[in-house]
Amino acid sequence: MTAQTATPSLLLTPLRRTRQYREFEPTPLDDATLDALADVARWSGSSQNSQPWRFIVIRDRATLERISEIGKPQTRGLASAPNAIAIVLPDEAGRGVSHAFDEGRVAERLLVAASILGIGAGISWIKADIRGAVREVLGIPEGWSVRTFVQLGQPTEAARRPKSAPGEARRPRDEIVFVDRWPDA
Repeated sequence: MTAQTATPSLLLTPLRRTRQYREFEPTPLDDATLDALADVARWSGSSQNSQPWRFIVIRDRATLERISEIGKPQTRGLASAPNAIAIVLPDEAGRGVSHAFDEGRVAERLLVAASILGIGAGISWIKADIRGAVREVLGIPEGWSVRTFVQLGQPTEAARRPKSAPGEARRPRDEIVFVDRWPDA
């Protein structure tokens, strides 16, 4: 089947199948996979093509475990992940909204890329009150901070199991997709 013969819905299946994982097998990803994911991050679009971010590819289990301990419960996925990518952004006054948009964009692209590669990924978020401690663990200089980690690896069998019955993971389409205008009440 080619792109010309497949339906749009079929072609977009990988996007609908992308999901979050928080439990991983211990085997680390190979360098080629991590490099490919880092390039997906690097090539993500950003506001005004500013490319404000820097990425730290983390391979060290002790580092991931330390960050997981500092940030629980939001960082529980890092506890078993063999790898992660930290999205580091400059602390720039007046750029909070555009940086948040760029950060979300790159994080989602990493989740989709992992899904396409047949591996798992999930997002761990660092609360404001512990960002300094995480910055210290990673050696991030002043003026920069990390709020989002994308944990990566092979999900455990338990993590791969569906969390809801088929057809029940999302609200019905007619409740959330409208055409031309909001429906009459």
